Amino acid sequence: MHLVRWSQRRRGRVGEGVLTGRAAGQRGSGAGTAKELLFADAGLERRDGALLLSGVPLVEVAEQAGTPAFVYNAEAIRDRYRSLDLALGPVPHRICFAVKANGNLAVLRILRDLGAGADIVSSGEMARALAAGFDPEHIVFSGVGKTADELREAMRAGIGHLNVESAEELELVARIAEAEQAQVRIGIRVNPDVTTKTHPYISTGKSGIKFGLPTDQVVSAAEFVLRHPLLQLTTLAMHLGSQLVDTEPFRQGIKRLLELVEQVRRAGTTTLQVLDIGGGLGIRYSDERSLEPAAFAAAVLPLLAPTGLTVYLEPGRFLVGSAGVLLTRVLYRKHSGGKEFVVVDAGMNDLVRPSHYQAYHEIVELVEHGRPGVRADVVGPVCETGDFLALDRDLPGLKAGDGLAVLGAGAYGFVMASNYNSRPRPPEIIADNGKWWVARPREQVEGLFNSEKVSP
Repeated sequence: MHLVRWSQRRRGRVGEGVLTGRAAGQRGSGAGTAKELLFADAGLERRDGALLLSGVPLVEVAEQAGTPAFVYNAEAIRDRYRSLDLALGPVPHRICFAVKANGNLAVLRILRDLGAGADIVSSGEMARALAAGFDPEHIVFSGVGKTADELREAMRAGIGHLNVESAEELELVARIAEAEQAQVRIGIRVNPDVTTKTHPYISTGKSGIKFGLPTDQVVSAAEFVLRHPLLQLTTLAMHLGSQLVDTEPFRQGIKRLLELVEQVRRAGTTTLQVLDIGGGLGIRYSDERSLEPAAFAAAVLPLLAPTGLTVYLEPGRFLVGSAGVLLTRVLYRKHSGGKEFVVVDAGMNDLVRPSHYQAYHEIVELVEHGRPGVRADVVGPVCETGDFLALDRDLPGLKAGDGLAVLGAGAYGFVMASNYNSRPRPPEIIADNGKWWVARPREQVEGLFNSEKVSP
């Protein structure tokens, strides 16, 4: 095994956590340059200098659909799902896509057609999952702040598993179940107190944060469920965080779940069916390694197989992150204060990850021009100094009108977009084996305020 150095800095900027070293750039048994591997993950290629996604010339999409625009490679999503499904084949399992990563109905339908379930955290995501055709039985509803109305809607929809995250939520579920006279399958989301190497904003499995029940409250919660005639404990669950590329935290978390399985069984529970180990499998954004399905399965299956329980996995970014790109266009070049700026038409309201997480996204030309390179900040039109897509980045020589693709934009891109500065959100486009279509049209400015009133 190669030694890997952990760093939370890349090119002088704090990031979500990047693995560097000789292990960087590994994909299965093959290897290549960082950019080659990013292209392979996304299904990108160049032909005569032009960038294609799933065989679709992206300059054509940019010209016809306009910029900014999100484009998702359907076949890349399918490949990711199939590889993970195959790796987990030795145990009974269900892959439940984390809808928070990308809620586009076309993307959801692609995954539903592959046999995926859905992992949701709001009634809005429940509505999306149901609209996309997911079987309610295959939906897991987690989240620390479910309202009474959301819980009631979930019971009426027949959602497969309600993962509670506090003792008070469990008591509320019981009261609503009594009012509805509904039989409810309960999961207890456990906070396993496992430290992970990721950005603190996306670390969810360590004590002292809002997610899950502490381990010392799990048995009493299970006993509460056992005493209630309308509740059935079917699941113990955890979620460690996002963008994880090390398997050891998963192993630690699973071991703690298995200890709790024995404890709740000794307390009288006989109805456990599912061990939900969450998601968070990391992908490649630059030269870090991703968490590949075979390596993940090799680490966790020896612990999971003897249980006989069905394994639920809830990946989001892993399935869709690499498959998406954000198209943007250069508006201006600018020199100020000894720095070079490339001003583009996509901003932090379209892709907030660089600004919010200081996340790195590779940026490439839609058509290579071979001009001398420049080191510059790539900034957007939003009225914030924090509006950037890249800082101090080595870029090809760019001019106004040039098209760019921001890679790794398939997860936590459009779903986190906003209308700040009254900017319409971009379209979402599906590319699939040489064809493309608009799955969600670009918002219109009038649509941002046509429901508002200017007087009583």
